[in-house]
Formats: sequence, C-alpha cells, structure tokens
Amino acid sequence: MIKILFLTKLPIPKHCVQRKLQVKIIIVGAGEVGFHIAQRLSEENQDVVLIDKDHKQIKRISENLDVQALLGSGTSPRVLRESGIKEADMLVAATDSDEVNLISCMLARNLNQYMLKVARIRNTEYLEEKEFLTQELLGIDHVINPHSVMVKAILSLMEVPGASEVIDFVGGRVKLIGFTVAKDSPFTGRQLLSFKGLEEKLLVGAIVRKDQVLIPRGTDTIQADDLVYVVVRNDELDHVTELFNLKEGILRRVIIVGAGETAMALATALDNTKVSTKIIDKDSERCASLSEKLERVIVINGDGTDRDLLQEENIGDVDFMVALTGDEESNILISLLAKRLGAKRTITRVSKLSYIPLVSAIGIDTVVSTRLSAVRAILQYIRRGKIISVAPLKGEHAEAIEAEALETSDIVNVPLSKVKFPKGAIIGAIVRGEEIIIPRGDSVIRPKDRLIIFSLQPVVPKLEKLLTVKLEYF
Repeated sequence: MIKILFLTKLPIPKHCVQRKLQVKIIIVGAGEVGFHIAQRLSEENQDVVLIDKDHKQIKRISENLDVQALLGSGTSPRVLRESGIKEADMLVAATDSDEVNLISCMLARNLNQYMLKVARIRNTEYLEEKEFLTQELLGIDHVINPHSVMVKAILSLMEVPGASEVIDFVGGRVKLIGFTVAKDSPFTGRQLLSFKGLEEKLLVGAIVRKDQVLIPRGTDTIQADDLVYVVVRNDELDHVTELFNLKEGILRRVIIVGAGETAMALATALDNTKVSTKIIDKDSERCASLSEKLERVIVINGDGTDRDLLQEENIGDVDFMVALTGDEESNILISLLAKRLGAKRTITRVSKLSYIPLVSAIGIDTVVSTRLSAVRAILQYIRRGKIISVAPLKGEHAEAIEAEALETSDIVNVPLSKVKFPKGAIIGAIVRGEEIIIPRGDSVIRPKDRLIIFSLQPVVPKLEKLLTVKLEYF
C-alpha cells in the first residue's frame, strides 16, 4: 500500500487497505551514513536491507541491528535482485564512492521503475552536470551533497553566535534555535506557562536534559544546563536572541583551519561578505590554488595546531574558529586550543557519529558532520506524508519535521485541541502564505499549510499516519 501511495498516484486497491504501513528500503553502503539510517529505521520497525561488500561491515550490522545484511556490491544486478528490489519502495545509495552510488541508482531504475532513488554525491564536477543526474538518464530522484548542507548549517550558526544549533525552515522564514540555558538566566526555574507576552513570538519545542529529550507542556520548567530548542519567526530573531542573551554582536572575524571541499565552499561564501576571513592549511599547493580563487579571504600556509601561529593570528579576538580538516582528532585539538586562547566560539568537524556526544561533553561548542548532514537530508525522503525537511535533534532521539498539511489528512480543518495528536509530539509553527503562526489550542490547520513539528523518535510512525492521506479518500 505504501509503495503505491508514496511513489505513484494510482488508486489504492480495496484489498490493500488492511496491509501494514511499512516501507521497504534498500541501503547501499554500510558505513557511518548507511549504518545510522538503518539504525533509525529499524527502531521504527521498517523493512530494511543493507548491502555492503566489506565482511566486517556486514558483521557489524548483523551483530548490532535488526535488519537484513547482504554481502555484495550495490553495482551487481544479481545482488540487487537478491535484496528484493522489485518489491522495494526506495533505494538509498550512500557509499563513499560517487560512482558506485550513481551505478546503483541506474540499475535500480531498470529493476524497479516505481521506486524512489536517492544518491549521496560529493564530487562537485558531477553536481555541476545536472542533466547528467536526471531521472531520465541515471534514474536519480534526489541528490544529497553533504558538503553544501554542512556549509549552510555553519552559516546559520554564524547568524546566531550564541546558539549551539540553528536550523532553517520554510526558506529561512522560520528558525529553530538550540541553546544551553545558563545558571544565571532569568528563565531558569520558570514554567513555560509563565512566558506571558511571548506566546505569539516563540514556542519551546523540545528540551534536552542530560540524555533525555522532552517535548514540553506548559507546566514544564526550564532548568539550568538544559539544551532548549525554540521555534522563532525570522522577523523576531533579534528580539528573541536578545531576550535569551544569545546576541554577541556583529560577526567580524572568522578563521578556518583546513582547505578541503567544505572549507573552500565556506570560504567562498564568506568571500563576498564584510567578514574578515582567514583560512589555514599545511598543504602549500592547495594554499596557492585557493589564493587564486579567493579575493578577500587571506590564505595562510601553516599548521592549525601550532599555538604560536594561532596567537600570531590573534585567535583571542576571533568570533568563530572553524576546524574543518580531514582529521577529526586534529579538529578537536584545534578547537580546544582555540578556546583556551580566547576564541569566542568554535565549530568542529567530526566524522564519526559516535564521537559527537563525547566531544560535546568536553567543552566543544558546536559539532558539524558531513555524515550527519547526509543522514538529515536523506531522512526527509524516507518519512511518509508530504515531508519537506527533517532535522534530527541533539541526541538523535527526536526530530524537527517540516511538512505540508494534506487536504485529506486528519490534522486539517479542526482546532488543534481536538486533533488526536500523539503524546510526545507538538506543532511549533504554522506557515500560511506570508503569515507565520505560533499555534495555540484554538488554531486551525488548513490544507497546504506548512507545519514545523517536534516529535520524539518512537512517536514518528504515529505522526506520519496523522499526516498521510486518509484511505477513505480513495
């Protein structure tokens, strides 16, 4: 049933109505991205098949996840047939090889023309050839480029320097801001109900307290050291950041360590601004190449772990130190050193997803990951209903979801207080044309409204059911 509903506009046969709402997804590549997506989906009892040609990866999957693990290559028609591709709803090609991902999608198109195909592509040369990647030629429905997603995330963080996480929804008109509540904050110890006069400006959508994620109610109290996620309209951003003491002045100076693809893309984005930007890298040839492409950004050939070099570059006066080398241990060291020398904020690239909670615990301000960016981007195509974007929140036990309200779903045309909304989920904002509504119990969702929803991970399947077209519509 889901395959027909999700991928085509054909009527649903009567005999399909009682079938279980389950999606079959084939993931090619059992590395960090593939493993993490499979883990999320297996926890939701979805039908997942993971393909990898590495014996160790397959063993890791078999020992840790409740999914089918298949040894072989995603470029093998035989292996794809063995995975059950003819009955699958989606193929996610997430290996570290762009070429393997491209060929997997091309083969999948010929083996199952109705399935959705998502490819992780990192090489900018491929991305520039948009016609080459079209569904007609290679059969790819959606391309995920983790580098561009991560650069957007870093630029959003720079827009709100005091925040630990900033996520844009509805083209940036609505922002989700995550920040840690200080002990001396005027909001510490206060119930959410006490935020009088702020109801139409913001909504607290989630609270992370130690290892627990809470979808709060009005009677819940904010505590010191809570990581709080707030939904705010972009036109109220300055007021809200000032209210929560997140405003730290104008962004003036940025130092980037590392000159790979992500660092280059970030430097290029900052090259056209008034922000004083420097980029440091040990590779002299890479530095020479960058200096020819960048106009205002200063390129320095040196070691970002060199204390004397950082002091010489006046690291204590920098607004952001961004560590983006290919070595995560070096990135962690660079960020810790920068903080000790006085840098206001650090952004640290970490590849291994299992490292992220540990790194946050030792005093690193903000962690970014190309692999986590890929996971976030892929999740939006896996969720049922008309999902525009998905952002896993810190700890990965909750999600912020941007969705469109469908005319025939149970969520429209009734006051929110009467909607059977699953416990553990809350609507943070309703976007209707140019209007942005912070909802109350008497708010009514209309068809085609954009919704920003917070949900605990175990509640996601119930939420998807609420957002999906009702069967009787057919």
